[in-house]
Amino acid sequence: MGQAKPLLVPDISARRVEIRYTFTGAQLLLFGAIVYPGGRAPSRPADIVVVLRGPVQPILIREKQKIAGIWMNADSNRFRSAPSFYAVASSKPVSALVDDRTAAIYEMGLDNLQLSPGGGALPEKESRFEAGLLDLRKRQGLYSENAHGVEINEGVLYRATITIPSQVPVGTYTAETFLVDRGKVLAAATRDIQIDKSGFERFVALAARRHRLIYGLAAVFLSLAMGWAAAALFRRRM
Repeated sequence: MGQAKPLLVPDISARRVEIRYTFTGAQLLLFGAIVYPGGRAPSRPADIVVVLRGPVQPILIREKQKIAGIWMNADSNRFRSAPSFYAVASSKPVSALVDDRTAAIYEMGLDNLQLSPGGGALPEKESRFEAGLLDLRKRQGLYSENAHGVEINEGVLYRATITIPSQVPVGTYTAETFLVDRGKVLAAATRDIQIDKSGFERFVALAARRHRLIYGLAAVFLSLAMGWAAAALFRRRM
């Protein structure tokens, strides 16, 4: 019989996050316990990597250049399956825990994301646009990496806090926890988190998705009505 391996028992502070008009972001606490065979932590406890990933989506990245004094779209590149949100926290830098191959397999770290470029572009162009996509989403708060974001107490209990920005996309998110020791992933566990709109925001989002024509006509009518009201108010004050 093989030697028994440790297990992960993860949990999340909230399995569902509702976005209302007052939503300014949230703090998710990902925590849990490491269950070692025999119930005792070894003298050299393992490390933890936590990855929170949003739904994948296709995205078109455009590159602007200044031509004749005017900023214009000069080039573009499409990615077929970029995560809408990605955050990784670890007890040590990922590069100090696993080799490049293991990090790529489990997509640990921003440099190891599999963004699935559309194809047909030269490697230099794809690398340039990948760097641009990562930089854009980091500035938006949608991609982040914290090399010391996981606390481990007594080699058994762990916790990590990940910030959810106000403009976070809705959908089903996946929280993956990896137990790493001596360059190997010993255990992994997954939990799902649902992020969705509620109240009036949910009604508008559903209407836009299910009744696109009616929603578009209503938006045009509302714009015309607001323009007419503003013009009437302006004339009254003259």
